Amino acid sequence: MVASAVPRRPQPSRPRRRADLPLPPGRVLAFDSGIGGLGVVQALRTTLPPGTRIDYLADNALFPYGEQEDSVLVARILSLMEERIARLRPDVVLIACNTASTIALDALRARFDVPFVGCVPPVRWAARVSQTRVFGLLSTRGTARRPYLRGLRDTYAADCEMIVHGARALADLAEKAYLGESVDDRLVAEELRHLFEAPNGDRIDTIGLGCTHYTFLNEAFLRLCPPDINWLDPAIPVAQQVGRILDQRSPACAEAMTAETLCLTGPPPAQEALEKAVARLGYGQITILEHASV
Repeated sequence: MVASAVPRRPQPSRPRRRADLPLPPGRVLAFDSGIGGLGVVQALRTTLPPGTRIDYLADNALFPYGEQEDSVLVARILSLMEERIARLRPDVVLIACNTASTIALDALRARFDVPFVGCVPPVRWAARVSQTRVFGLLSTRGTARRPYLRGLRDTYAADCEMIVHGARALADLAEKAYLGESVDDRLVAEELRHLFEAPNGDRIDTIGLGCTHYTFLNEAFLRLCPPDINWLDPAIPVAQQVGRILDQRSPACAEAMTAETLCLTGPPPAQEALEKAVARLGYGQITILEHASV
């Protein structure tokens, strides 16, 4: 005799694990002393999921940071972040400025309960890449003189010779290039000369960009330097790190997303050109934070 089937009691559905839940688009606040960090924003646009909100703040009223006192900068950066973080509630803050990263990251992480990603000179990367064990680094004068840079060298490139040039003019030239203005190759070549004419400069096979502004001069660098130089631009690796942090968010943190913002702390010198340039990155309006002027 065939036994009749016994109806089975319905089983409760397995609750979805947190990791199974889809993550909503995240929000990133990117900060720089000027418009150089927009090169990193471009890397964020191509790296992060569609729909990710990317706010941008440029402290152009105090540009360039490399010429300012550290204590002044740290206090100002903390003040600017206080207002922006409270208003925008980002999931991660990207300090897209080497100078600000080297002096203010510890203070920012101690003050705010939000992850921070910094941009630091690619010394470790250069030490991995260089075959001659001699590499160059282009930075601001402020970054070039700070103990933080020497610490990177001692920790990650002790077996290399690191030739550093704190280039005062390159950040200004980079902003001109981004805005579509012509840049005199002779001015760029004059800054590069300091690397190659230094002792052992003829052995340089790798050059790292120690300022996010310099991304906009990549074409000039390639044109004016020997073709076998390895150029290291940290923009994409930094954007990938931001993406990894966004992937670690909890879905419970999702909130209603407001429109992206692009803010400056002072009037730009060429507003029409800047508006056209940032429109290519998806920004429709530039806001001046009047309370943040110097």
